[in-house]
Amino acid sequence: MSDKSVYSKKSWLSSYEQGIKENVEFNDVLVSQYLEESTKNFPDNPALIFQGYTLSFTELSEMVARFAAALKSFGIKKGDSVAILLPNVIPCVVAYYATLKIGGIVVFNNPLYSDRELEHQFTDSDSKFLITLDLLANRMVKLREKTNIRTIVYTSIGDYLPFVKRLLFPLVAKKKGLAADVAPAKDLYKFKDILAKNAPDYTQADVQIDDVAMYQYTGGTTGVSKGVMLTHKNVSYQIQQIEAWFPGFEKGGEIMLGALPFFHVFGMSVSMNLAIRMGWTNVLVPKPQPEPLLEAISKFKVTFAPLVPTMYIGMLDHPDIEHTDLTSVKGCFSGSAPLPIDVINNFQKKTGAIIVEGFGLTESTPVTHINPFNGNRKQGSIGLPMPDTECKIVDLEDETREMPVGEPGELLMRGPQIMKGYLGKPDETQKTMTEDGFLRTGDVATMDEEGYFYIVDRIKDMILSGGYNVYPRDIDEVLFEHPKILEACAIGIPHPKRGEAVKAFVILKEGQEMTEKQVIDYCETKLAKYKLPVEVEFRQELPKSNVGKVLRKDLRVQEEAK
Repeated sequence: MSDKSVYSKKSWLSSYEQGIKENVEFNDVLVSQYLEESTKNFPDNPALIFQGYTLSFTELSEMVARFAAALKSFGIKKGDSVAILLPNVIPCVVAYYATLKIGGIVVFNNPLYSDRELEHQFTDSDSKFLITLDLLANRMVKLREKTNIRTIVYTSIGDYLPFVKRLLFPLVAKKKGLAADVAPAKDLYKFKDILAKNAPDYTQADVQIDDVAMYQYTGGTTGVSKGVMLTHKNVSYQIQQIEAWFPGFEKGGEIMLGALPFFHVFGMSVSMNLAIRMGWTNVLVPKPQPEPLLEAISKFKVTFAPLVPTMYIGMLDHPDIEHTDLTSVKGCFSGSAPLPIDVINNFQKKTGAIIVEGFGLTESTPVTHINPFNGNRKQGSIGLPMPDTECKIVDLEDETREMPVGEPGELLMRGPQIMKGYLGKPDETQKTMTEDGFLRTGDVATMDEEGYFYIVDRIKDMILSGGYNVYPRDIDEVLFEHPKILEACAIGIPHPKRGEAVKAFVILKEGQEMTEKQVIDYCETKLAKYKLPVEVEFRQELPKSNVGKVLRKDLRVQEEAK
């Protein structure tokens, strides 16, 4: 019997939790209008908290309107690109919403990027305006000469702090590397000065829902980063999809942990935009290290926490966890990499919260799959396709052939959150999108009988050992299960007989010791012979992306350089 139509049956719908429908009744509301709605419904609710400094929805809305007026005064108009190079600070949220309000295009950039990477993104996006931190301002003034950026505005970590912290900040900031002197330059302004100068302008530009809202750059994990064109519809409908997935969380009633970087698409949608849409308080954490995360959750009684695995692992491994109350947390959302089962169990025990794992890509704004919050959460699964999201798994060699249930192939998906295409790269867009609008993910996946999806690996990460396909994730997960191992990552290395073989990079938990042989012997009890590592390298740290995803490709590059 042919399994041809197995994906069109949408077996996942029967696994949805009660009350979640196949389709969302979408409203064509612009993201900038979510802020207006929440300000109307919850004017005095705290919208943002930064280091204890609180801004209500009314105050945030006014700040956005002032910055919108400032952008216009600098000649920024509809369709112009505005680059935002900031961690999770108040001006980051303000600049994002103000840019969308005037019909500009947001270009989020990672503050940790090198000048070469930033120059590429500024130039590729044709950014005209930049908002950044005082710590980066002098560098950006120099870099500006190679780009079309005309105006630079800078803010400081100390701009918005409670009274006592604000008094102390200048005394310690420079010593701790939290502030810097900025040399005067042409067309360089302080954020607070331009806000004070401009009266609020609440006008919403005439923007169509299908217009481009953002150029969101891919992490460059597979080469030069590409500008993903996300429309207002992509961004708005994605938030409505996430809202529909969590029906038990009420508007105006929760406290969000704003720890995922907003410049990353996961943080932008699931933390920043969802909180604004829902009228929730967002507790901003600019440096999501274990200590500030634990402090933010316990001090501000966070109830909803989207994080990545390294953040959960870091908190559980930190000595402060023993005397930190995390019981306010009701829901956690994890993405970007698989979350080991013992981490899920330990964190849920510590908080009483539920962690749901999900999946997505920059090209899908990003969430496409997620485990049910009140329902069957399957360990190791990325969950079920969200409402209005179609998925299928196709043969790696012939994408017209759909794979039967349980058999691996490339995951393809289609829905309102899928990008318009790559900026200025029609050939790349064609490679990534099928003619009928499916996104080729580059991920090898399987689907089970109940419609739960599992990522087996990235197609590019697959190791071909002695004619067998080896998926590095299989090895990572086995290593993660060992009680002495904190983090691990496997890659393929050249092998004289097999073509490729497995090498494992391992970080041990503090105070633990293991030999290479012990690691390989342990793997032998869990893996087929052709999957066994032939080499193990012990490390203090592994290369990671801005959201804490271990960068396998960087390990491959380091290995090749040897």
